[in-house]
Amino acid sequence: MFRKVWRISAGVGLILIGIVGLILPVMPGWVFIIPGLVILGDYFPPIKRLLDWAKAKLEAEKAKHFK
Repeated sequence: MFRKVWRISAGVGLILIGIVGLILPVMPGWVFIIPGLVILGDYFPPIKRLLDWAKAKLEAEKAKHFK
């Protein structure tokens, strides 16, 4: 139970840091947002579907460009 709460808190924290990174020009926000979404995808099905969709789009683009 404690591990689940810790992982969800870490995922939300990474997302928040990533949002701040998108606003401030000091650091790239996507570096924090992607791992936060991956962590939260284990616990929230809509986020998992979003990640699966993004992965499928990436694979399709790879296949299109690297034939």
